[in-house]
Amino acid sequence: MSKRKVKDAHLPMGECITQSLIQIYILQLQKHDGYCSQKLCLFRHLLELLKRTAVHGESNSVLIVGPRGAGKTMLLKCVLRELLEEKEAQKNLLQVHLNGLLQTDDRIALKEITRQLHLENVVGDKVFGSFAENLAFLLEALKKGDRSSSRPVLFILDEFDLFAHHKNQTLLYNLFDVSQSAQAPIAVVGITCRLDVLELLEKRVKSRFSHRQIHLLSSLTFTKYLERVQTQLSLPDDFPDTKFAEDWNDSIKTLCEDKSVEDVLQRHFNSSKDFRSMQMLLMLCLSRVTVAKPAIKPADLQEASRLCFADAKANMLHGLSILELCLIIAMKHLNDVYEGEPFNLQMVHNEFKKFLQRKSNSMYNFEQPVIMKAFEHLQQLELIRPVDGSAAKTQREYQLMRLMLDHSQIMEALQKYPQCPTEVKQWGMSAFG
Repeated sequence: MSKRKVKDAHLPMGECITQSLIQIYILQLQKHDGYCSQKLCLFRHLLELLKRTAVHGESNSVLIVGPRGAGKTMLLKCVLRELLEEKEAQKNLLQVHLNGLLQTDDRIALKEITRQLHLENVVGDKVFGSFAENLAFLLEALKKGDRSSSRPVLFILDEFDLFAHHKNQTLLYNLFDVSQSAQAPIAVVGITCRLDVLELLEKRVKSRFSHRQIHLLSSLTFTKYLERVQTQLSLPDDFPDTKFAEDWNDSIKTLCEDKSVEDVLQRHFNSSKDFRSMQMLLMLCLSRVTVAKPAIKPADLQEASRLCFADAKANMLHGLSILELCLIIAMKHLNDVYEGEPFNLQMVHNEFKKFLQRKSNSMYNFEQPVIMKAFEHLQQLELIRPVDGSAAKTQREYQLMRLMLDHSQIMEALQKYPQCPTEVKQWGMSAFG
C-alpha cells in the first residue's frame, strides 16, 4: 500500500520545477560529453600522438583546425581524460594551457608557463639573456634526479593564430624548436579556427613544425540542431515525478514544432552552430520558468533570442550624456564627409560648433576642458580608439581616432535615447542624409 502511494505521489510544483531545471542543466553537460565519439578516428590519432609523448618521451606538434563549435576543445578534453587514465601518464605528464586572448605577448606567456609548471621559486630573480635561454632553463629544471630524462610537458595553445602575431613569433619558434630537437620531451597542440593558419607562420617557424593537422568540420544540419534543442530541454525517464516529466516533455515537443520558434532557432543556427551559444539561449529560456508558469512558451524563446542578439555597444549609447551623444554624431558626420578617414578632437569640436551656430542655442555651449573630458570618456568606453602607430607625443587634441560604431547602431541609439532633444535627433538624421 505504501509503495503504491509513493509511486503515485506528486511532488509540489515548486520542487518539480527546481529539480527539472537542475536535471536539464546536468544533462546538457553530460550529453555534450559524448560528442567526440562521432570523431573516433581523429580521437584515436590524437590519443596515440600524445601517448607517445607522455609514455615514451617522444616530442610532437599538431594543429587542430575547424570552425567554432565543431568540437575541437571537446575532442582534446576527451583525449586527455583517456590519456590520464594511464598511471605513467598521470604520474609524469605536465600540462601548460595558454590562450592567445590572454597571453598577448611572449613575456606574459613565459610568466604563465613558469606559474603553471610551479617553477617561480626556481627562477627567482635570475636574469636571462633571451627567451630561448629562459625556456631551456625551465625545461632543465623539470629533469628528475636520476638518469632518466625530463618529465614530458604538454603545451596547449588555444587561439593559436593569435600567437603568430607576437613579435618575431619567438614563443612558437622556441616551442617548435624544442619539439623537433631532443632537448626535452614536449608536445605542442595548437587549436585554431583559421584554415590559413600556416600562412601566418614565419619560414623558420614553419620549418620546425611537423605539419600534422587534424581538421574538424561541422556537418550539423538544421534538423539535427532542432532535435538537439528538444533533447537538451527534455527531462529523463527516471525523473521523480513522472506526470510532471510527461507534461514537460510534451510541452517541449509542441514548442519545437511552433513556426515562430523554428524561425528563432533558424536565425541562431545561421548565426552560429556553436553548442555553447545554443545552451546560453536555452538557459535564458529556462530562467523564465516559474511556479505560476511551469512551461516554456514561444514568447520566452523570442525574448531570450532578443537578449542574445542585443547589441552591447548600441545599448551603451543610451547611457551617454547629451554632449557625448553630440560628439558621436559629429564623428559620424566627419566619417561620411571624409569617407572613413580618421579624425581628431579638434575636427570633432569644429563640427559640433557648426551645429551650435546653426541652432544659436546656448544650452549646448560647453567649455573646451568639458568637451575634452567627454571625448576621453568615449575612448575609455572603447567607442573610439586611437589609430595604430599614431605618435605618442602628439597633443591629445590632435591624436587621430577612429569611430568603432556603424550607421545603424547610432540610428538605433537616437531612436531609443530617453528624452533626446528634437534638434539633436534632427541633426543626427541629417548627418546621414
